[in-house]
Amino acid sequence: MTNLLPEMAEIWQQTLNWQPTDSQQARFQQLYELILEGNRQLNLTRITEPQEFWEKHLWDSLRGVAPQQQLISSLQLGASVIDIGTGAGFPGVPVAIIASNSTITLVDSTRKKITFIDTILSELALTNAKTLVSRAEEIGQQPQHREQYDVALIRAVGTASPCAEYTLPLLKLGGLAVIYRGTWTEEETTSVENAAQQLGGTVELIDNFTTPLTNSVRHCLYLRKVAKTPANFPRAVGVPSQKPI
Repeated sequence: MTNLLPEMAEIWQQTLNWQPTDSQQARFQQLYELILEGNRQLNLTRITEPQEFWEKHLWDSLRGVAPQQQLISSLQLGASVIDIGTGAGFPGVPVAIIASNSTITLVDSTRKKITFIDTILSELALTNAKTLVSRAEEIGQQPQHREQYDVALIRAVGTASPCAEYTLPLLKLGGLAVIYRGTWTEEETTSVENAAQQLGGTVELIDNFTTPLTNSVRHCLYLRKVAKTPANFPRAVGVPSQKPI
């Protein structure tokens, strides 16, 4: 018997003011099954139980693109989105499933993971998503990526200041970086405000909330691109994390 994901329509509605269509739910289920299958070879995630997967991968991914419980409007209209350090495809693949008018670029430096995600995209027929084996520091200096995106997503990749340096150079003016975090401190607010300012961004919102099933603490930071990023950012591979701004 296949493990069935819960539907949780009511929770989706209460927390995101949205709920998946039948076809989106079917794709979530298919994604779950593919991840379970891929996990045997690739060790993609320790989160495999249906409810936990729903909460920590699906809900968490989509809550990030719903600041203050409203989906980012440009996603439905057709935004250019990049997911940095996508890993097993979160948050980018769930976002691609619900935002069919947007294009999602999924970036990871590990080729094995990207090869696996290519399989997922093919199996789910997600024609609005594509993959890239690279690092944020590299693509942030490439004209085909620098200042080309409306939304940049980054989840579970280090502390906030490096995340600002990975995301803001990739955004168009007016674009939005979403940094997914667990806990958060005032000191981090100060450091990310300082980093964002140097990178042409500003902290628009720090959204704190709890997950709906286990009441785990989560924070999402929303950085708005308000000025061009100076040409020396992002710095070389490894530098943002070793020497945060």
